[in-house]
Amino acid sequence: MLGVHATIVMPHNSPAVKIAATKGYGAEVVFCENSTESRVSVANELVEKHGFTLVHPYNDHRIIAGAGTAALELIEEIGQLDYIYCPVGGGGLLSGTSIASKGLCPESKVIAVEPENADDAYRSFKANKIFPSVNPATIADGLRTQLGELTFEVIRKFVDDIILVTEQEILDAMRIIWERMKLVVEPSGAVSLAGLIKMKDVLSDYR
Repeated sequence: MLGVHATIVMPHNSPAVKIAATKGYGAEVVFCENSTESRVSVANELVEKHGFTLVHPYNDHRIIAGAGTAALELIEEIGQLDYIYCPVGGGGLLSGTSIASKGLCPESKVIAVEPENADDAYRSFKANKIFPSVNPATIADGLRTQLGELTFEVIRKFVDDIILVTEQEILDAMRIIWERMKLVVEPSGAVSLAGLIKMKDVLSDYR
């Protein structure tokens, strides 16, 4: 839209559909190994070599602010909510969601949902220190990243709890979204519903 060239660093084992979509938007894709260290190293090399501006995918206040507009639009359309469920990987969407939610609905509870096979955010939240994401084996590939220092501070301040869901619960949520809403979503996008379904008995009297 703005005519700015974008170079995107992606793990070599990223889903083919995501690689194709990224290229389809006109971006150049540079591959790295499937680790945070490799992504950071490759990105920094590109910045040094070409003078690029580095935009972190989640550990950046501008990204967090942009992500928060999703919760803003939700609350503007639906009104006050008792609970808001949000997936967590690196924490950008969760940070933005929690800031917006607590600002507009101070009494609302923000619950993060994470695959149990990639539970570094859950462990970090409970221990009050960041644990690395080591070889996460979840179908929700968009949530395989570990928390950033900035996002972790926001999560500690504004998120009420983090719960875990199984791979089967994620698949079941994807199926429900397709059957009831006729929408095709990636596993990471179904994680929130998986968490909501898991807690449905507790939430029956809440909005």
